[in-house]
Amino acid sequence: MSTPDGLPPLREIIAAHQLSARKGLGQNFILDLNLTRRIAREAGPFANGTVYEVGPGPGGLTRALFLEGATHVVAVEQDSRCLPALVEIAAAVKGTLEVVGADALKVDERSILASHNITLPTAVVANLPFNVGTALLVKWLTTDSWPPWWSSLTLMFQREVAMRIVAKPGEDGYGRLSVLAQWRASPRILFDVTRQAFVPAPNVDSAVINLVPLAEPAYPAELKCLEAVTAGAFGQRRKMLRRSLKALTPEADALLQSAGINPTARAEELSVAEFCALAREFAKLRTVSK
Repeated sequence: MSTPDGLPPLREIIAAHQLSARKGLGQNFILDLNLTRRIAREAGPFANGTVYEVGPGPGGLTRALFLEGATHVVAVEQDSRCLPALVEIAAAVKGTLEVVGADALKVDERSILASHNITLPTAVVANLPFNVGTALLVKWLTTDSWPPWWSSLTLMFQREVAMRIVAKPGEDGYGRLSVLAQWRASPRILFDVTRQAFVPAPNVDSAVINLVPLAEPAYPAELKCLEAVTAGAFGQRRKMLRRSLKALTPEADALLQSAGINPTARAEELSVAEFCALAREFAKLRTVSK
C-alpha cells in the first residue's frame, strides 16, 4: 500500500534496506507520516519552496516536507547506509531532493546551499540526532554574520533540551543555551512528542521547537564576551557571581558593579539584558588589560 507520495510506507523502506537506528549516531526514526507532516506544516510555508534538512535518515521527514509544499530540499546525512533509501525518494518526489553525505557539524552551510542554487535565507527543518542537536543549534546561533543564513529553525530536541532553550531567569534549565538562543532569536516550543513516536523508543520524550532570528541581537554585546561571561557564571551556577566569575577575572566585583549587577546574585537570576551588560563591561575590561 503506497502513501500520498506514491512511495511504500517508511517501515517497508527501512526493512527493504535493512536499516536500524544506531545509538552511536543519535538516531531515532519517526515512522508516523501524520506526525512528520505536522512538523513540516509548522515549519512552512517555505520561502522559494526551499528547505535545508539535517539527519534525514531513511527520509520520513523529507517525504513530509515535499507533501507540505517544499520543492527543493538539500539534506545532509552522515550515515551512508541511508543514502540508497534517500535516492529512491529523490526519484519519486515531485521536486528536487539533493543529498549531501557529510557531517553536519563540519560543513559550511552557505557554501553547500550556494552550490545547489538555494536563495538565502532558507528554512531549516530537522529531526536532529540526539547526540549532536545542541551542538548544531549553538553552531547556527553563533554564525559570524547576522542576520544568519537561515530564516527559521524548526527542530526536534529531547524535551529537557527544548525547555532549556526557552527557559526564563529563575526557571529550571535556565542557562547558557537559554541566554544565547534568546539573545539572537525568538524561540518557542510548538508541541511535545511522546517517546513512543520513535523507533526505537528513547528513554525521554521530545519536543519540536521553532526559532526565528531577530534582525539584530536583543541587546548589544560581543558574541565572544557573552559566551565568556555566561560560561564563567553558569560554570558554578550555585555560587554568587562575585565568586563564580573569579575564574574569568580577578576583578569580578568591579566588573559586576560597573554592569549594575548585585555581586551576591547567582547566574540563574540574571536576565539576558543583564548578561549582555556584563559582556559589554567585560569587553571594556579586556581592552584596558591589553
